[in-house]
Amino acid sequence: MAKDKGGHMVKNMTAGSPIRLILSFTVPLLIGNVFQQFYNIADIIIVGRTIGVHALAAVGASGPLFMALLGLTIGLTSGFSVVTGQRFGANDDEGVRRSVAMSAMLAVGLTVLLTTIAAWQMPLLMELMNISDELYADSYSYIIIITYGIVAMMMYNLLACICRALGDSRTPLYFLILSSVLNVVLALVFIMQFGWGVPGSAIALVIAQGVSALLCFCYMRRRFPMLRLRRGDWAFDREFAWQHLRLGLPMAMQFMIISLGILAIQSVCNTFGPETIAGFVSATRIEQLALQPMISFGIAMAVYSAQNYGAQKYDRIRKGVRQCSLVSLCFCLFAIGAMLFYGQELISVFTTEHDDLLLQQAMLYLPTSVPFYIFLGQIFVYRNALQGMGISSVPLISSIIELVFRGLSAFVLAGMWGFFGICCASPICWVAACLFTAGSYFYVQHTMRNLRR
Repeated sequence: MAKDKGGHMVKNMTAGSPIRLILSFTVPLLIGNVFQQFYNIADIIIVGRTIGVHALAAVGASGPLFMALLGLTIGLTSGFSVVTGQRFGANDDEGVRRSVAMSAMLAVGLTVLLTTIAAWQMPLLMELMNISDELYADSYSYIIIITYGIVAMMMYNLLACICRALGDSRTPLYFLILSSVLNVVLALVFIMQFGWGVPGSAIALVIAQGVSALLCFCYMRRRFPMLRLRRGDWAFDREFAWQHLRLGLPMAMQFMIISLGILAIQSVCNTFGPETIAGFVSATRIEQLALQPMISFGIAMAVYSAQNYGAQKYDRIRKGVRQCSLVSLCFCLFAIGAMLFYGQELISVFTTEHDDLLLQQAMLYLPTSVPFYIFLGQIFVYRNALQGMGISSVPLISSIIELVFRGLSAFVLAGMWGFFGICCASPICWVAACLFTAGSYFYVQHTMRNLRR
């Protein structure tokens, strides 16, 4: 641990045991990611148990659009923060401040652009997703509110990524917990007391994230003197802006492409009945919760790699990746066991209705998908290690591979095997993407080793 000039703890990951540093960073990050998932899970639990299966299906039918918007904000801010992490690893305080200022300017501009395009094209996107007439009104009202609330998502994720780039994974956690609790309370009030239905759930989510972002900003401004920007830090430099965009845009595209693959699956699934849609939604939301350890290890790996790359400690990157890969594998095996043994109990949380078809479809998805978590866990480790090193092309190509294999599998196999074909799409794309990403990482490491000789 190190202290900034104000005495607040930040974490320098360029010295000490790699796995201890990664684990100590990952634990609060994991807790935070779990709470962030509660945004989505809490929404559909409340909607499913207070309004019904059709409302649950409506929220789920537009879910991939929400994940696409969220993925774009996470991708952009994560990419920008790689530059921040590299400057921090190089002990360049001025570079850290300039990177934060540039990230904020780019985030504002891209938020306006993203909101405008998404709101304009939303009817077309929903049409392409095959959302039925009986679900369309609720689905549209939910996703359009989320769209106009992109600014809240962007603000929070930018601040969280900056904290993590400095090795502080705890500060975002505190505000995620607060935000998650606020989201649940507001959703219950808006739906049950005000009678706002599905739109009330979306409004609660946006307000909760906005409050979290505002409080996080105030806290960081007070506790991190390193991040108190000066007038000169706001000078716009095209070359420096491109350094951020060169990482942020490919990472955003990566998330977008992955989301498009999920959207393709959801589009095919939306041709089935509301019970099947609700079953698929319930299973995938539970799956998202189970995947949080893998995602957390990935983010930790990106920060670790960025700092050590900035410090030119390339051997530490290789050692950290190897150790993190093994630990991630252990977590994946645990997740597989938990999902296979307790999946049915978890699915039953989403609805009060005794719907055998919903449960049947959900339990068809989980055993098909869960055993392949092993491949997905390795994707997160290797992909994020490369991103931290500033290599954005491999993760982008990897996400394209995911899109191609997931989309083709969903459309082809659904025609052959029905809903079971949809269940097979994600495992197929995970295996393909894992082979490419891991192979690319080892090639990069081999090349770097030869260059140092």
